[in-house]
Amino acid sequence: MPIDSFKNLPVKDLAQLFKLLAEPNRLHILCSMGLECRPVSAIIAGTGLTQTNVSFHLRALREAGLVKAERHGSFVFYCLYDTRLLELLEALNDWRQVHAPSTEFVSGQATQAS
Repeated sequence: MPIDSFKNLPVKDLAQLFKLLAEPNRLHILCSMGLECRPVSAIIAGTGLTQTNVSFHLRALREAGLVKAERHGSFVFYCLYDTRLLELLEALNDWRQVHAPSTEFVSGQATQAS
């Protein structure tokens, strides 16, 4: 991809998305949902988080357009809005393992591990 292609990237929007995803519980929720729609109870069981905590993070993820809520009878199921998000997270993790395996990220700063 030519370098000119990156000039028009919405850098501020991407930074906001990375900020949203920087919360470990949100990533845990997204990964525990996988490719299927799940009720809150299954997300709680899959993450070990409290109902209050899961609801708080699902709201943030829903408002950002990363997950959607679907009512089935008296249950609300949450689904990834676009499952390509999991592919992106997996690709980012693969990149991290290859290119930054000995780097520890502490307080937002990268430092070389001893």
